[in-house]
Amino acid sequence: MYGKGGPSKAQQAFQRGLTALTQWVAREGAHRPVPRAHGEEVVVEGEAEPMVVKLGVWVSNTKSQRDKLTADQLAALTQLGVDWA
Repeated sequence: MYGKGGPSKAQQAFQRGLTALTQWVAREGAHRPVPRAHGEEVVVEGEAEPMVVKLGVWVSNTKSQRDKLTADQLAALTQLGVDWA
């Protein structure tokens, strides 16, 4: 699925952002846009401490680079109600 060394840094970053967005949607709903300055605390597998994902920045960057996303990434965003995916 991932090649030799597991997921790439970009794949890991996307997954962290997706986890943070999933939490946001569960709490705030898909209709509420993420403020650009918002940070979402997530627990990352294999890490002892939760980390803060700069979710507003992640959403903005992901949206501006949506033509580079894989079909699976776009499908995951669509499933969360992201209208531009």
